[in-house]
Amino acid sequence: MTAPDPSTARIDGPWRHLDVHANGIRFHAVEAGPADPSAPLVVLLHGFADFWWSWRHQLTALADAGYRTVAMDLRGYGDTDKPPRGYDGWTLAGDVAGLIRALGHTDATLVGHADGGLVCWSTAVLHPRLVRSIALVSSPHPIALKRAVLRDRAQRGALLPSFLSYQLPWRPERVLTRNGGAEVERLLRERSGEQWQRSDEFTEVVDRARTAIQIPGAAHCSLEYQRWAFRSQWRPDGRRFMKAMNKALTIPVLQIHGQDDPYVLAAALRHDNRWAPGRRLHTVAGAGHYAHRERPAEVTAELAEFLTR
Repeated sequence: MTAPDPSTARIDGPWRHLDVHANGIRFHAVEAGPADPSAPLVVLLHGFADFWWSWRHQLTALADAGYRTVAMDLRGYGDTDKPPRGYDGWTLAGDVAGLIRALGHTDATLVGHADGGLVCWSTAVLHPRLVRSIALVSSPHPIALKRAVLRDRAQRGALLPSFLSYQLPWRPERVLTRNGGAEVERLLRERSGEQWQRSDEFTEVVDRARTAIQIPGAAHCSLEYQRWAFRSQWRPDGRRFMKAMNKALTIPVLQIHGQDDPYVLAAALRHDNRWAPGRRLHTVAGAGHYAHRERPAEVTAELAEFLTR
């Protein structure tokens, strides 16, 4: 079976596809709203084994509210370049900082899900002048998440088995891509609420996600995020990164969490106000790990209110 071409990530819709060169590579980004550096910029960052399309509801709704809204394929995903290196916290923050500058802006609000949320946290700390505020979906502060895994048996049991399995060479790539990406569908079903799974939209979500993970190089690159997060814990670069992240943010922070998220538990967010003293927490009833997809209207309304503040 022929692997999908990266161009399959360029889905038609009421938006514009861009190629943005930043931090030494080419990013595929999708823009809606005014293509004007004077308009406030919102950058949407997807999570693991995903791509920009997961933000399609927020992309158009926030654009209609007057924001220049850009959803990007992160390094290694979708139709973005897939270099062999650069999946560390420092470089990923540099990717987003470079994208903001390349779009002609001096700052932006960052919105991220899961791994994309971790990139929001790191960009806000490492490039503070470029980040106006951050909003996070199922994405605790990296230090809070590490401590939750170490100290909370329930969180450790929810996250660690898959996280450790991804550290093996090559086998995880085969697991993600075999049978037409069936593993990605399994993850979506395992981590989301039942109501969303019964919706007409879910079938399309599954089809798009299974195709995206089969783009050559995408599975390997997505796993490199997980591998750096684990292996760096015992290396100087990882210790320096966590030390740098141990800083309280003074910018506005919104956290959105699905009440029924079985992967990132509510307890993992409990201590985030140590690093975001003014953070606001919104819980989405009936949603799992993908609250922005499962309850798009509620999440979009919460984001819109946050942006107006």
